[in-house]
Amino acid sequence: MTLEYYQRNAQGFFTSTVNVDMDSLYQPFLANIGTGGRILDAGCGSGRDSRAFVMKGYQVDAFDASSEMVKLASQHAAIPVEQMAFEDMTAVEQYDGIWCCASLLHVSAEALPEVMGKLARALKPGGIWYVSFKYGETERVKDDRHFTDLTEQGLEKLLAPLTDITLASQWKTSDKRPERDEIWLNALLKKKT
Repeated sequence: MTLEYYQRNAQGFFTSTVNVDMDSLYQPFLANIGTGGRILDAGCGSGRDSRAFVMKGYQVDAFDASSEMVKLASQHAAIPVEQMAFEDMTAVEQYDGIWCCASLLHVSAEALPEVMGKLARALKPGGIWYVSFKYGETERVKDDRHFTDLTEQGLEKLLAPLTDITLASQWKTSDKRPERDEIWLNALLKKKT
């Protein structure tokens, strides 16, 4: 259902998100990654963030589940973007940073623990991982898309089995898009060395 939404609405989603200023979210994430570090943009959508990281001198790998989003993101970020779902990840300790901006929220609550484990394995020891979810406690379908919302307690519970991952910081923000009024839970996660 969610994948079909992005297949059908790729151009509209691209247009509505590609120019959103995310710099205030990039700063705390990138402060933890050395110059030229390797970042995974997981569920990259429009490729906006991949492009920003490339422009700042980082090595970037990116994937998205939607073939239509992959085409647009590849063009925009000027890097190869892989078509892949979170469940298909096999990387082990490859990334200095993992960026999951508004992407994990489309994973079902049931599948999230396994997906989080795969992402944790892909992160190098000492690596940093950004996640964001719409703030709340529900699992719902809206406009043909599945959403898993999280609060601080929900995130804590999700992280509990990941013994090598610590919560470095978490904070709430308003949606960066002017026509939206949603609240987001943001978090930086760190892998133990």
